[in-house]
Amino acid sequence: MINAYAPGDDGGLSEQERALIARRARVLGPSYRLFYEHPVHVVRGEGVWLYGPGGEAYLDVYNNVAVTGHCHPHVVAAIAGQAALLNTHTRYLNEIIVNFAERLVAKLPDEISQVMFACTGSEANDLALRVARAHTGGTGVIVTETAYHGVTQAIAELSPSLGAGVPLGAHVRTAPAPRAVGDVGRGFADGVRSALADMQRTGVKPAALLVDTVFSSDGVFAEPKGFLAEAVAAARAAGAIFIADEVQAGYGRLGEAFFGFQRHGLVPDLVTMGKPMGAGHPLAAVAGRPEVLEKFGRASRYFNTFGGNPVSCAAGMAVLDVIEAENLIGNALRVGQSMRAAIAALGSAAIVDVRGAGLFIGVELTDADAAARVVNGMRERRVLISATGPRANVLKVRPPLVFGMEHAEIFIDALSAELAHL
Repeated sequence: MINAYAPGDDGGLSEQERALIARRARVLGPSYRLFYEHPVHVVRGEGVWLYGPGGEAYLDVYNNVAVTGHCHPHVVAAIAGQAALLNTHTRYLNEIIVNFAERLVAKLPDEISQVMFACTGSEANDLALRVARAHTGGTGVIVTETAYHGVTQAIAELSPSLGAGVPLGAHVRTAPAPRAVGDVGRGFADGVRSALADMQRTGVKPAALLVDTVFSSDGVFAEPKGFLAEAVAAARAAGAIFIADEVQAGYGRLGEAFFGFQRHGLVPDLVTMGKPMGAGHPLAAVAGRPEVLEKFGRASRYFNTFGGNPVSCAAGMAVLDVIEAENLIGNALRVGQSMRAAIAALGSAAIVDVRGAGLFIGVELTDADAAARVVNGMRERRVLISATGPRANVLKVRPPLVFGMEHAEIFIDALSAELAHL
C-alpha cells in the first residue's frame, strides 16, 4: 500500500504508540494498514483539524469523507436528534428517506430520477454492477489500470490498485488512464475500444464502463472538460452502460458542479456515491435512469438493513444543508484554483505536473521516493496528505471542503519546506 507504515519500524515512536500498535495487531490481525512511517494517533476532529491525545493539531488536507469538516455541529445535531427519535429500516413507511431521495435526485440530471441506498461505496458499486448485468445481459466490465472501486468480492475484482494479491476477474478488462498530453479524450477512448475489442475476441459480452470521474487512484486527471465523452460513446455503442463512480469526485469536490461527470457534459446510466454523503456517517447510494433500474428491480427485490435508515438519511440531509448554506462548492473552486497556482509557483524541480479540479489536487513528483519523503516530512510538520498513482509519485491533496485560504497557506508553506529538502 502506498504511504504505509512498516510494522517493526518503530524508530521515533513513543512507548504509548508502540503499545497501541501491538494491541491493534493482536486483535485486528494482519490485513489492516496504518498511514505514514510514523503513524498518527488522533482522538478528536473539528473542522479541518485532527487532534492527538496531547492536544497536538494536525491540518487535514487528505480526508474527503468529512466533506463538511470534522464533526460539523449541524450534522452532529441531525444524527443525534434522529437517533433519539427513530432508527429502523426501509420496509416501514417514513418520510425522511423520501425527503432525502427527492433532494438527492434534484442534484442529478432529469434523466436520473431514482435512487437506492447502501452504507458504503463498495456496496454501492456492487449494487450498480448487479443492475448493469441485469440490464445488459452482459458480464464484462472496463476499468482503468490502477482503479479502485471497493472491497466486496465482485468489486475487488474490478480494483487493480489492490495489487497482485487480489486478481482481476476473467470478465474484467483495463484501459490506460488518461494522460495529460496530446488528445486526452481520443487516447482514453482508444484504450476503451481496445478493451471492448478484446472482450469481443474472447466472447465476453460488455456490461459496463466503470469510471472514477477524477481518476484518483490513477494519479488524478480532471482536464480537459469533456474528454470522457468519446469513451462513453464507444462503450454504449458496444452495448455497455456508463457507471460514474462519484464516491471520491462527487458532492462538490471538483468545484464547478455537484458531480464530476457533469464537468464532461455527460448523463450516466448509473451514478454511485459514498464517502462524503454522511460526512463520516456510513451512507452510500446508487442513482440511475428508471429504464436501467427496471429489470433488476422487477426480478430482484433490494433490501439493505441499514441502507437508507432514518439516522443515515438525517445525516445525508444535514450534509446537503451545509454544502448549500456555506457555498462549499464555490469555496472548493476558489481555494482549489489558488492552491494549484501556488503549488506551480513554487518552481521546484521535483514537480513534474500540477493537476486536478476544485479541492482534489494531484501533484506529480519525479519519483515515488520523492513523494514518500514529502508525505512523511509534511506529517512531521503536522500537515496530512498522501500519495497515489501507478508509480506512487503523485501527492494526493483532497481536504474537507471547508478548507480556507488561511489553511492553504499553511499547506503551501509546509510543502515548500519539504520540497526544498529534496
